[in-house]
Amino acid sequence: MRAKVETVRIDGLPVRLYSAAPAGRLGQDGSPTVVLVHGIGMSHRSFARSQRALATTHRTVSVDLPGFGWLPAAGRRLSIEELGDLVVRAVRSRGHDDLVLVGQSMGSQVVVESARRHPSVVRSVVMVGPVIAAGRRTLRQQAFDLARDGLVERVRMNAVLVTDYLRSMRQYLHELRPMLRYRTEDTVAKVAQPVLVVRGDRDPIARREWSERVAAAAPDGTFVELAGPHHVQERQPETFARLVDAFDRAHTPQASP
Repeated sequence: MRAKVETVRIDGLPVRLYSAAPAGRLGQDGSPTVVLVHGIGMSHRSFARSQRALATTHRTVSVDLPGFGWLPAAGRRLSIEELGDLVVRAVRSRGHDDLVLVGQSMGSQVVVESARRHPSVVRSVVMVGPVIAAGRRTLRQQAFDLARDGLVERVRMNAVLVTDYLRSMRQYLHELRPMLRYRTEDTVAKVAQPVLVVRGDRDPIARREWSERVAAAAPDGTFVELAGPHHVQERQPETFARLVDAFDRAHTPQASP
């Protein structure tokens, strides 16, 4: 399934969108659009397998944030609040107004902020390996946890991680402080939409106690653990796609007969 690739500019910042859907469903048909947002240093490639699985049944858009993937660096620090706004505005510029937002790692911060800022268009949120755990908000601790995760990720994901980090290093350095300082647990408590927190059971970055805490902080939160590392959405793409689909269906109001 070949994705449609577009680059849009929001307030002068480039955002790249990779759209894929079942045949004939790239346009609006009343169903939601699943939006996939990568973590710090990464790109849409961290959702490649899970987007293919989701796109067999859903309209999907995978995002490259400014300065990541092959996009030029923004030249300045972008706050999580600004990134959350950019994602929704970029996707809406292509006509999508009913969104299921899926974010992994730093992307989980971005999507929960998107939901807080745009409640009328975000119907639900999926946070995969949410960061950053209270008590571990230092660069040294995060570097240690990332190194440990590299030992349990597969070769393909480690290759994606290394090459994406090298491409995005300028913006990566800008985004470290906003990511480290952002209090995910405070924002998720203000989100009225249903929130699903997904964690890999071998994830040393988003640890179980922390992930459960994030889900419990949401007014309508659910916690699910799958077998796998920090990028569990790529370790188990079909299982992850079924989980997202079931979560969305469970929280979709049924039409009156």
